[in-house]
Amino acid sequence: MMARAQSAEVPSVARLLELLHGFPGRKIAVLGDLVADEFVSGEISRVSREAPVLILRRRQSEFRPGGGANAVNNLAHLGARVLPVGFIGDDPAGNALLECFRREGVNCSGIIRLRGYTTPTKTRFLAGWLHTTAQQVLRVDSEPSEPLPPAARKKLEVRARRQTSRADALLISDYGYGAVTPALARKIRARIVTLDSRYAMLSFRGARISAATPNEPEMEALYHASVGSQVRILEGLARRALRDMRIPALLVTRGKDGMVLFERGRPPLVIPPFGEAEAVDVTGAGDTVIAVFTLGLAAGGNFREAALLANYAGGIAVMKRGTATVTLRELEDAVRQNSGSGR
Repeated sequence: MMARAQSAEVPSVARLLELLHGFPGRKIAVLGDLVADEFVSGEISRVSREAPVLILRRRQSEFRPGGGANAVNNLAHLGARVLPVGFIGDDPAGNALLECFRREGVNCSGIIRLRGYTTPTKTRFLAGWLHTTAQQVLRVDSEPSEPLPPAARKKLEVRARRQTSRADALLISDYGYGAVTPALARKIRARIVTLDSRYAMLSFRGARISAATPNEPEMEALYHASVGSQVRILEGLARRALRDMRIPALLVTRGKDGMVLFERGRPPLVIPPFGEAEAVDVTGAGDTVIAVFTLGLAAGGNFREAALLANYAGGIAVMKRGTATVTLRELEDAVRQNSGSGR
C-alpha cells in the first residue's frame, strides 16, 4: 500500500512561497496543440415541434484558450514569459486565440497561421432556466481534416528549436491534433521538459522528458488495466511507465483522490486533493496542473515541491466554471491557509 509522505519530506511553507515568488519572468516554451474552447450559453425556451429536443435561446458565446493554449494562458497569468509554438487556422477560433495571447502580452512569434487549417475547437452548449445555473448539454468538436503539409512541419521544427533555446523549460501539450509528434520531441533539447500527452504518452520514449503528467484513466488506457480502489495497481503501472519511457518522474492526477508522484528510486508521494467542496468544473484542470508543475521546476523546485504546488493549482481551477486559470495570489493564499491542516 502506498504511504503518504512523512512530514520531514514535505517542504516548508516558506520554501513553497519562495518558489512561487520565482515564477514571474521565467521563460517557458510551450509546444502543443493550440485549442479553442467555445462556450455558447442560453435559456431553455421550449420543446421543439420538429423533434423531442429542447430549444436553446442563445444569449452569448465566448472563446477561451484550451488544450496547449490553456497551458499558455495559465503560465501567462502566473507571470511567466511564455513562448508558444503551434498551429492555428485563419478562422474565428484562431483569431480569438491570437487576441487573447496578445492581450496577455504573450510572444506569438512561434505560432504558425495556416490558410485552410481548422483551429481545433470544442464548442460547449450551456443551457439553463432563468435564475438557474447553466449546465452543459452538448459538445461539438471541430477538428483539422487534412494532414499537416511537410513544409509546415519543417517550419514548426525551426520555430520550436528557436523558442526552446531561449527558455528555462519546455512544456509539451499533445492533444492528438498533429502539431506535436514524438519525432519532433526527440529533436528538441531543453534542461527541463514536461509532457502531457492525451493518447500517446508511451510513444514519446526516446525524447528527453523530465516528467509526464497523465491522469489515472489515461494510465489505465495505456496499459489496458483497471485501477479502481487498488492503488497498488496504479503503482505497478506507474513504475512500468517510468521504465518504459526512461524518465525520472511521473505525476498521476486522480481527480477527487488527488495526485500521486512517482520517482525512480523513491517511495510514492501521495497528495490528497486540495479543497473541501465538490468540483464545479474540471475542464482544462490538467493544463493548469502541468503549467504550475513546469513553473515549479523552472523556478528551482524538485519534483515533490513542484507537485505540491500543482496540486494546489488543480484544486483551485476545478472550483471555477469553464476553462480557468489561477493566479499567484490564489496559490500563495492556498499554501498559507493549508499549512496548518497537515494535508
